[in-house]
Amino acid sequence: MPRPFGFLLSSNPPPRRVGVVTAIALVALCTLIVYPLKHAAPVVSLGVVYLLAVLVVSATWGAWLGGATAVGSALAFNFFHLPPVGELTVRGSSNWVALVAFLVAAVLASSVAEVTRARTREAEERRREADLAAEMARLLLRGGSLDETLPTAAARLAHALELPSAAIDLEAIEGDERNVAFALREGTRRLGTLVVPADTPERDLRRLQERVVPALEALLSAALEREGLLGEVVETAALRRADVVKTALLRAVSHDLRSPLTAIATSGEALALDGLDPQEREELASVILEETQRLARLVDNLLDLSRLEAGAAQPRREWTSIEEVIRVALDELAGKESDWALSIDRELPLVLADSTQLERAMVNVLENARRHSGGHPVSVRARAVRSIGGATEGRLIVRVVDRGPGIPPAQLERVFEPFYRAGTAGGGHRGSGLGLAIARGFTEANGGELRVESLPGQGATFVFELPLSSEPHER
Repeated sequence: MPRPFGFLLSSNPPPRRVGVVTAIALVALCTLIVYPLKHAAPVVSLGVVYLLAVLVVSATWGAWLGGATAVGSALAFNFFHLPPVGELTVRGSSNWVALVAFLVAAVLASSVAEVTRARTREAEERRREADLAAEMARLLLRGGSLDETLPTAAARLAHALELPSAAIDLEAIEGDERNVAFALREGTRRLGTLVVPADTPERDLRRLQERVVPALEALLSAALEREGLLGEVVETAALRRADVVKTALLRAVSHDLRSPLTAIATSGEALALDGLDPQEREELASVILEETQRLARLVDNLLDLSRLEAGAAQPRREWTSIEEVIRVALDELAGKESDWALSIDRELPLVLADSTQLERAMVNVLENARRHSGGHPVSVRARAVRSIGGATEGRLIVRVVDRGPGIPPAQLERVFEPFYRAGTAGGGHRGSGLGLAIARGFTEANGGELRVESLPGQGATFVFELPLSSEPHER
């Protein structure tokens, strides 16, 4: 709330010409006030009325204008009220007493006002410095990169201290004829440099050196330490993640690669035995072929995952038919026709994507659905969802639905993690835990989304969503 008469001690008083006009007006007002008071008190004692004008002017504009107001008040009191009225006489002691009293009041009032004004300015500077320190702490310690936050922090510092400009740099910079450089240190360690224009007033330079630089050094030191710790945390997390992937990969290699190799080796040794009939030889050859295909898929999955993890799986986009992608994927799985129930809308729009990557994603999801379907047909539905107004901008949605045991809510996202195997598959299902992770990676690389919807005991639905472009409209 504004203080009454707060302008009297304002750190920025009104212009001097306003003070001159105010002094003249107050002296005239006090002169008029004395006339009616002559009937209530002796005229000699009424000189105290002029102290009002002297105190107001002295407190607001200082001793110089306050002294002038004191002299003007003494002359007005002498001329208009002290006998002989209408003449300026300073022979009587009352004239000198009034003049001295006015001058003393002017000096005291201006001195007290100046001290108060200086303390007000200092308190305001301290408040602004505290606000600046809090703002700098928020900027430097909130978690962003120092390269991004330091320019903003320097701009806030310049604005708070009313400087033309300021810069904070992590490098050691020397001052020159255009700039003054303040070294920011922590002990003997150089943290950076605060740079301000060379024409900055000396008072502001001292203020920077004595009060701003120490606070900035402490904040910058904490920010650098935080950034270092954050880098260590990120590096530790990356190492831990790499260790998890390495452990999972070793497990996959030790089990998923060993199993088909063992089956191939055993079948090969059996084929070399004498006395096998044609049916037995055919069965052993079938085992070798099946395990070889399984091994090839596992190696492909490992290679695909490594490319996705390294960000090297850049899609080669071209106009692609999702219906053809689905049918090629089904042919690759080489199952019975009764394994699938297709429902594909006619004249589906083409999508701009890498057909090979989408086929890999589709094969992995379809193979997973068939593995968990419990012998029931897997439903594959494809349709386009257009935006309001019939424009082709929208989404192409493919839903792969099985009738298996479903996925618990806690595992809905984990099934897309590399090497994770849900506990609903049962002991007869084999898999590396890579297929769904690769499917999501390839789908997202082509600007799409792959998610799963499921309730335990009610099967699972894997949903592909791919963006549609404005051209071409149809296949």
